[in-house]
Amino acid sequence: MFGDLFEEDFSFISNNHCGKGKKSKPRDSEPPAPRDFTNLSGIKNQGGTCYLNSLLQTLLFTPEFRGNVRIIPLQLQRLFAQLLLLDQQAASTTDLTESFGWNSHEVQISISDTITDEPFPECRRISVFEEDFLDLTVAVKGVAGLEEALWNMYVEEEFFENENLYRCGACDKLVEASKSAKLRKLPPFLTISLLRFNFDFEKCERYKETSCYTFPIQINLRPFCEQTEKDDSEYMYELFSVIIHKGGCYGGHYHVYIRDVDELGNWQLQEEEDRLIEDKALRDTENTQEIENPLAILKGILAEEESRQMPVDQLGQKLLEKKGVSWNKKYRKQYGALRKYLQNHPQVFLFSPDDNKVGLKEKHKLPFKSNPQGQDLQSPSQKNDVQWNSEKNPPRLRNGSAGCHWFDLNDSKVQPIKEKDIEKQFQGKESAYMLFYRKAQLKRPPEARGNPSYQIPDHLLNEMNAANTELQKKRAECDSANNGIDLHLHLSSCYTFHNGALHPSLSWKESVVDLTIDRRKTLGDLRQSVFQMLESWEGDMILSIAKPLPAGLHLYQILDGDELTLDGIGLADGADIFVWNGKEVGGTKVMTGPDHEPVLVNVLRLAEYNEGGKGQHFTESQHVFSCSTKLGDLRRALAPSGGIVLKNGSGPDKEAKNWEVFLEEDMKETVKSVGLTDGCSVLILDSHDQSFVNASSGNLTAFTYDISWLQVKNFCGTGNEEKHVKITATIETVMSDIKMKAIRELQLEEELANDSCLRPVSGNGKLLSPVPEDYTVKEAELKMGSLLGLCHGKAPTSTQLFLYFIVGSDQNTSPEMEIVVEETASVKE
Repeated sequence: MFGDLFEEDFSFISNNHCGKGKKSKPRDSEPPAPRDFTNLSGIKNQGGTCYLNSLLQTLLFTPEFRGNVRIIPLQLQRLFAQLLLLDQQAASTTDLTESFGWNSHEVQISISDTITDEPFPECRRISVFEEDFLDLTVAVKGVAGLEEALWNMYVEEEFFENENLYRCGACDKLVEASKSAKLRKLPPFLTISLLRFNFDFEKCERYKETSCYTFPIQINLRPFCEQTEKDDSEYMYELFSVIIHKGGCYGGHYHVYIRDVDELGNWQLQEEEDRLIEDKALRDTENTQEIENPLAILKGILAEEESRQMPVDQLGQKLLEKKGVSWNKKYRKQYGALRKYLQNHPQVFLFSPDDNKVGLKEKHKLPFKSNPQGQDLQSPSQKNDVQWNSEKNPPRLRNGSAGCHWFDLNDSKVQPIKEKDIEKQFQGKESAYMLFYRKAQLKRPPEARGNPSYQIPDHLLNEMNAANTELQKKRAECDSANNGIDLHLHLSSCYTFHNGALHPSLSWKESVVDLTIDRRKTLGDLRQSVFQMLESWEGDMILSIAKPLPAGLHLYQILDGDELTLDGIGLADGADIFVWNGKEVGGTKVMTGPDHEPVLVNVLRLAEYNEGGKGQHFTESQHVFSCSTKLGDLRRALAPSGGIVLKNGSGPDKEAKNWEVFLEEDMKETVKSVGLTDGCSVLILDSHDQSFVNASSGNLTAFTYDISWLQVKNFCGTGNEEKHVKITATIETVMSDIKMKAIRELQLEEELANDSCLRPVSGNGKLLSPVPEDYTVKEAELKMGSLLGLCHGKAPTSTQLFLYFIVGSDQNTSPEMEIVVEETASVKE
């Protein structure tokens, strides 16, 4: 029915130990982490082994069991030695569980007996049955706590009478009888299992009892025993382990609260935290004016009292007498009510709401902890952790001198807790599942206190010492690897400065020296390491941060401050360092810093007729400019004879809508301020190409891929017949514009425009019909790259026809003639 009770539900476990976005490393790539501040080791969860881990930790912190090495299996001895001596955060139980199989009860201690008495009044016979028990299983449902459950089991009698009679084994009759149970022999360690999990027969489902179920830190078992004449110390038990289940009846997670009997762990964290908080508060007081912080004033008033405590009302009156102003008038607006202020400073004041008293906490003395003899000065019924009068609230002294500190061992995680935290496990979804008590009269030898190697066999001691030495070695190697950074040293003697950036004069392998160094070392250590590597270096050595850019290597800030760590100055793994004299490289002064960062710009120009490959309509070249270069200087460098510069606003797309013209007022801006970065493209249009720009919007009017050319040959008979030019055009260019560009490019008289036309030239050199001047290239059905002839005469209008005719009967010998007629003319005309 409860077969999957011990299946672990990992949703109850915090999962914040893996940082988001961090790459997970192989499990064996790094040594295990060392123990934390508690100096105690946890146990790794192999998956569903949290209950076993809790039982193993309980056995480990049972000193009498741990010391009896003759009955402990070898693998368990080795695990205990690792938990006690090996410097690792958590041990593994893999070897243990592989060596043999354990179930939960086989881990528990079983040296105890119970007896059952069945007296028969009629035949005056008493039947006694004796049985060993592994643990005491007590009910939780309908019971307020452990004492009540034990009372019901071992004090109350069960009667058989009326219709519920008992058949006597001696006389074979149904007789009245009573049944009771007693503990005959008490074990040194008492294991109590709480029946938290039940079955609801009405709903036919199981459930977990989460009601309040109390159990004491100390318990006297005399009322439940058969023999009661012994001394009280024979019946006194102290709680030393509580296995806790968090979750429901279908799954969850187990962890354990354990009392450190031998004081093996370090329970100083809370004390140190309190001390640090108190010291910080005192420092704040010393550095703050009294008018701003009343802490020092209130401390002074309480320090003047012999008892170092007084009622809160009297403290307010003393403040009024000392400062001449009340708390409400001077401090309430900033700090709130006086009572609230005292409660907010528990590191300085001891405040008791019940008695309305406030006391001054002694520096470096922490109440509510343990005294040097291990006595617990805190009463479980005490409220607000304040003890005012030992006569009113006498402290509960723990018997014996063993340690009283508790720890929460949650698989790999170990942290200190207070004894009062056990009360949180009385009820709820996270509540006690098993209790382990230890006889109070069991004493530990003084040499066992704080000595984890006590009674550990020599061969295991030697094995753990060797393992710790190996761990330290691996951690040192891992620490060096984790904190080592690889730097690339670029030597100035292997570089030249040209085209706005540094370029290696040799191969990369010859120009760069790699150096691995610990990021925690200082800049002075780095400089010393570089000097040792470059024994032939002469003169000053300056180290500058370098960065490879598309234009070349560029230098940024100079590294200075030899006392600073490399990690502190932000030197990352793989950083490039340039080693030089800080002034020049190869005799050329080098401008450094982000204001002089070189920018590699792609420069596009409309290609000429014989430029570019097939299908390419522009030429592309790369130029380097400093990001502080004025745009006017860039234009003069790229278009000395004048022109306009356009910027592509969307990367590689060269559509017309993505090109924007830099206006004249932009010429005073810098390359950086106008948004030109590495890889940006600019289009340079000469004066004769500016017709593609819309002057009003400043945008390119045609798609770059649509821009092409037409060839125009001179047929006007002026002596330049063989000369032809290439005219840039698009499918939307008007023929009259093409004719005017051709006349200018052919350097002809502009008056020729009134008596000339453009005629396509066929493949065999024949002049075809003139193209109307108001037609576009698309309307004229001209293909890009076509050859046009510039001829005398006017092109026909839209109402005219251009005709060829022959005079004579022989078509082959008669010359072909041309004529332009109106569409409405008759054949006779």
